[in-house]
Amino acid sequence: MKVLLAFFALFAAALGRETFEGHQVIRIVPKNEVHLSLIKSLEDMIEFEMDIWRGVTVVSSPVDIRVPSHTQKHVKRYLDSMDLEYSIMIEDLQALLDKEQEEMDSGARFAEPRSTDSYDYSTYHSISDIYNFQDMLVAENPNLVSKIVIGHSYQGRPLNVLKFSTGGTNRPAIWIDTGIHSREWVTQASGTWFAKKIVSDYGRDPALTAILDKMDIFLEIVTNPDGYYFSHTSNRMWRKTRKPNPGSSCIGVDPNRNWDSGFGAPGASNNPCSETYRGPSPHSESEVKSIVDFVKSHGNIKAFISIHAYSQMLLYPFGYTMTPAKDKAELHKLAQKAITDLASLYGTRYRYGSIIETIYQASGSTVDWTYEQGIKYSYTFELRDTGRYGFLLPAKQIIPTAQETWLALMAIMDHTSKNPY
Repeated sequence: MKVLLAFFALFAAALGRETFEGHQVIRIVPKNEVHLSLIKSLEDMIEFEMDIWRGVTVVSSPVDIRVPSHTQKHVKRYLDSMDLEYSIMIEDLQALLDKEQEEMDSGARFAEPRSTDSYDYSTYHSISDIYNFQDMLVAENPNLVSKIVIGHSYQGRPLNVLKFSTGGTNRPAIWIDTGIHSREWVTQASGTWFAKKIVSDYGRDPALTAILDKMDIFLEIVTNPDGYYFSHTSNRMWRKTRKPNPGSSCIGVDPNRNWDSGFGAPGASNNPCSETYRGPSPHSESEVKSIVDFVKSHGNIKAFISIHAYSQMLLYPFGYTMTPAKDKAELHKLAQKAITDLASLYGTRYRYGSIIETIYQASGSTVDWTYEQGIKYSYTFELRDTGRYGFLLPAKQIIPTAQETWLALMAIMDHTSKNPY
């Protein structure tokens, strides 16, 4: 097996993919406010070349950081000098990447699916596979599903949105997106499963049927297509968009810091090399601007759900300010119902609350903007897991993750349909 994994690493290098041999993911658990401040300062230490996987939140909440092999000694020395205890969550990142690639290559040996029934929902797929899946789903369900192209990415890829509708014009609607951060592969995989679930359950599940009989559902599975393509072909850890930044050699913007809601406030970076770079101006990224234009032109979206990974959380506005959302009580109660339903399947435990109180200050985020546009039921999910695998969740967990998340989505959609405003 070791020989085989070494072969995959060499093969990846030959293809021009960035390799992460010897990279570790370390976990630091802050014990007090001083620790929080010290860990937060690490984010600005560019010389360590760290990648924050799970950011600073509150005392006792873990922080996960990917550290390249050539800076590990310096990072660990710094942590020791500051009396910050740490543990190693992932010993060698490349070993996990090689295993993931091996599983994908094994699945690719089978013939391409001819229908969405034969599509393999239990593996990670390329962007072309997902685009083909969307076309098959539309062809198979022309009276329920259509495909809308709401814009194009920086590199010209279509921003496809699946519309599930039983008729009517400009009906109240629910929006769901997955994959705005490209490396969070379990989200795009779950989005694909959701699409199939909707067409399978309509007419069979009374709750979903009642929702679709009076509301439309819009689902954007690959919200950041350039980043997703790049994460498959060049750098598995890529998070941002792929538009060049003038005056910098660093590429891309964090599309979840690019929205015109608290834009530029603390909780995003003005450094183009940062993973949380907000961009030069609100909605500078076509991937964001296309959703903004769609939401405004539609004018009747009642729930907006943006799905991320990882950490197992269900969050609502706000992220950029401590000022509570005016609907906080209702949003909190609904979030509690949703995560209770989610846990009923496999016992997966979620935290819930406002973004700023539950994780950290984040400015320019999707659901803050949608809430300020009057979309009351604005939520962000952080799917599995809590850090054992992080962004490299094994493919065998895709379907269980999608199944349990669907229960939470149904709770939110059902509540939205029964509580018009």
